[in-house]
Amino acid sequence: MAETTTTTGHLIGYVRVSTDDQEAQLQLDALTAAGCARIFEDRASGKNTDRPELRAALDYARPGDTLCVWKLDRFARSLIDLVTMVDTLGERGIGFKVLTGALASIDPGTADGRLMLQVFGAMAEFERSLIKERTRAGLDAARAQGRTGGRPTVVNEDVLTVARARKAKGESVSATAKALSISRATLYRHLTEDV
Repeated sequence: MAETTTTTGHLIGYVRVSTDDQEAQLQLDALTAAGCARIFEDRASGKNTDRPELRAALDYARPGDTLCVWKLDRFARSLIDLVTMVDTLGERGIGFKVLTGALASIDPGTADGRLMLQVFGAMAEFERSLIKERTRAGLDAARAQGRTGGRPTVVNEDVLTVARARKAKGESVSATAKALSISRATLYRHLTEDV
């Protein structure tokens, strides 16, 4: 992990609320009380990778500044994401501070703080590997039982027989698909499999 420089610059706040219904005031008050010179606010789900105000905060930050968040879940989408972003900040000479919750007492600018982040990152990577292994094993077991997953097809042999008969009479694929309540692309795919 990169060395983090001593904080000599400004505190820069970042706020995220998941929906328009959620209120950001609690986060804004906490960041203002902590002394943030500038606060950036996103209204986006944590799953959303497009967070323009986070990008703006990262662009705004200069070496010696510290990015400050109210809680970790307002900043990172996963532990891997957290470790990667804090590492990137450290490489740029920018500190990171959490006001409440997990890691609030950990300073990534210290050796102990970096160690804790690395431990959390390793645990997150291990968990991700376990999930992948379980998913792969589940899919293999399903395949062994003859299940392939995905949506069941709406085109069975009866539907295909009717579609072939309509096509033989000169009816267009679009009209046939509409009459059978299936998409034109699905019908085309099944009819071309006949060829």
